Amino acid sequence: MPYSYRHSCAQRHADAGTLPDVLRELMGHRSLQTTQGYYRVTEKRTRAAVDKLVSHQFDRHGNKIWTQARQLLEHEHARLRIGQVSVPYGICVEPSNVKAGGRGCPFRFRCVGCDHFRTDPSYLPELRTYLDTLLRDRERLAAATDLDAWARTEATPSEEEVKRIRTLIRRVVTDLDGLTDDEREQITEATRTLRKTRTVSLGMPGIRPPEPDLRLERDT
Repeated sequence: MPYSYRHSCAQRHADAGTLPDVLRELMGHRSLQTTQGYYRVTEKRTRAAVDKLVSHQFDRHGNKIWTQARQLLEHEHARLRIGQVSVPYGICVEPSNVKAGGRGCPFRFRCVGCDHFRTDPSYLPELRTYLDTLLRDRERLAAATDLDAWARTEATPSEEEVKRIRTLIRRVVTDLDGLTDDEREQITEATRTLRKTRTVSLGMPGIRPPEPDLRLERDT
């Protein structure tokens, strides 16, 4: 096998999360240290992607968390890894839910109504999928005839939640619209990197992540 092909094959395995000892066997490396080199490249790429996207992070109101881009320090990367957990359309920093690995939300997973919720452009496909799901559920429940009124009311997505998701999508897209082509390409590449390594672990029915789609059409 040509070296360049072996190298790219090994890097793809590392990026996809193949365990080091498994990759060592696949590549026939004598030393695990050789195999670990590919994971250091993956970690470097992930950190660069986090640095790029963290300056485009929004809270539940659609307000930017950080107004200026800056490089994260070593301990800040550790804090981000330890102090947050993925939800289908962003991240949660609520301590008890983080400790429970995403299965212990004290607020019944009302993420977009919670101050502990964060999102960024890498979650734009999930935000759009979630909005579509809310609108479909609202129509389906409005037509249901086998539900008591109180049950229909409780199960129906609220107008406030629909508006909140629309606002978040609009703010993210507007933020991306303000970038240069080069800056937008950097965000797209950072998004690809993080979506490869992202694991969603929830204590609620999850939304299957769609394929990345960062087209900048405005939400209607």
